[in-house]
Order: sequence, then C-alpha cells, then structure tokens
Amino acid sequence: MIFCDIWPDVVHQLRNNRKSVLWNSSGGACGYGDLYSQGYGTNTAALSTALFNGGLSCGACFQVRCSGDPKWCLRGNPFVTVTVTNFCPPNNALSANAGGWCNPPLHHFDMAQPAFQQIAVNKGGIIPVQYRRIPCNKKGGIHFTVNGHSFFNLILITNVGGAGDVHAVSVKGSRTGWQPMSRNWGQNWQSNGNLCGQSLSFMVTTSDGRTSASFGVASAGWKFGQTFIGEQF
Repeated sequence: MIFCDIWPDVVHQLRNNRKSVLWNSSGGACGYGDLYSQGYGTNTAALSTALFNGGLSCGACFQVRCSGDPKWCLRGNPFVTVTVTNFCPPNNALSANAGGWCNPPLHHFDMAQPAFQQIAVNKGGIIPVQYRRIPCNKKGGIHFTVNGHSFFNLILITNVGGAGDVHAVSVKGSRTGWQPMSRNWGQNWQSNGNLCGQSLSFMVTTSDGRTSASFGVASAGWKFGQTFIGEQF
C-alpha cells in the first residue's frame, strides 16, 4: 500500500503553531471509555471530519509518519501505528491555515502526545504527515460490553482486529433469530428487543466486508454492565 501525502502545503504553514496534539485519553466520540482499560493505550488519534466518517472509522488503524520537515521529523522518518478512538471537530470560525486544521475537507490526525513523539519533535506541534490504512493487530477476541435495560440493549464493541472499523452488527438470543442492530453512536450498537434470560451471540462485519461470528459468548445469566469476549478476525 502506497503512502499518500496529505495537505503538505497547508500543514507546513502551521508547523510552528503550538496547538496541542494531546487530548484526553478517556471517553471520546467513539464511546470507548478509558482507553487504557480497553487496551488501546496511547497510540491513538482523533480524526477530522473528512476521515472520521461520522464515527464509522472508529477502531480503524493507520500508520502515520512525519514527512518533508527535517526540522521536526525524527531521523529516518519512522512511522507510528495508531487506532482511531476520537473525533477532531471542525472550528469554522477559523481558517484552515490558522487553527481550523480539522475543518473539511482537510485530512488531519490529532494524535495523543506519546504517539506523536514517536514520529516528530513535540515542539513541532503541527507537522506534515503521510499515512496509510493498515490491518489492526489486536490481542485476544472482540469485546462486547452490554449496557442499557430490558428493551434497550446498547452493545459497545471494542478490540476489533482486521479492518477494525465495525460497519454492521447482528445479535441473536437463544430464543430468537438473528436481529440486525443499529449504530447509536461511535461503536455503540443498539437492539430494542428483550434479550434478558437468553444466551447471546453476535455477528460483526467490518468495512472490508469480512464477518466474525461469536456464538453463545454471553450465558443466559448475563447482566448489564458486563463485558464478554468473542471470536476475532
């Protein structure tokens, strides 16, 4: 896969701007909550509107490297692998070259500071980069956290390997057939059926069309707030 240059001229104009690349590592627009406990750590990034895809890019993995700026790029132009865990909102009150770097149609990665420091000098602040999409390499199975109440099941899906970004989910109770779920926000998927007292199975489809089925991952005695581990891609 070939690296693509992303807005080199605009980003070069901003390289001395001290806008922080560090953002809170908990919560976020993907709904992952505490990124440490979920296994994402600090190699994470928030994406601008053009890349975030309304939240469907949550969980995708990218290699990013500093490009064409010897003052700030680390020697050898190493890359860092980051997982998408948040959204970098636009600021339409500012122009693209004066603080509005997450405004459409710009492609921008707002990286956690430990990730940024693997590719550039922290003082650089805003740097030109190249990036490419790569498969996610996650340890263990997909995690399903069950929230909600009897007729509102909200499933947070994390630790997804392969393409990483979930685009479709179905749930099956031990007394039902497969039921498609709708995306509520981030990577929280909802079903309005009463599945209490039934063992649960999940089918997860990522953006590349691959599907992983996890049968009976939650026993009939499951409780809201619990997390269950299923199959991985």
